Amino acid sequence: MPAIQLTPAQRKVHRAEAHHLDPIVLVGGDGLTDAVKKEVDAALKAHGLIKVRVFSDERPAREAMLQTLADELGAAPIQHIGKLLVLWRPIPAAEKRIDEDRKPGPRDVKVIKYSKRGGQRPEIKTLRVLGNQRLTSGGSIKRAKVKKPLSVKKRSQAD
Repeated sequence: MPAIQLTPAQRKVHRAEAHHLDPIVLVGGDGLTDAVKKEVDAALKAHGLIKVRVFSDERPAREAMLQTLADELGAAPIQHIGKLLVLWRPIPAAEKRIDEDRKPGPRDVKVIKYSKRGGQRPEIKTLRVLGNQRLTSGGSIKRAKVKKPLSVKKRSQAD
């Protein structure tokens, strides 16, 4: 997967966003192993913009690591400053699953009660209505009425 190419302006924005970040992945003396690449990939999926700290004194080796990570993981190399490497990759969109059996959750409803006197402000209350409740016309909450099961006799008459 080739590295993502960014314009200098885009790179500048990502550098600014990465300023306050702490390194997520640390690369030790073994260098760029498969486990390190897997961790960097997982961090890019979760965060999008990450810092990697490399404990190596050779600058060309660190530059090669940055380029290798960018090429193999399809990320954009943002910055290499000291022993820190900054990588960016857009976060993939999460799949939303729709559960047909799910019941509606609580909802917040604003109730406005106007005063009987004309010059006063209306009273505004926010009420949370749960799934088994209903809001009356007077602005109070009542439990929804449960339908009673039909008797055997009435069920046979309905058919």
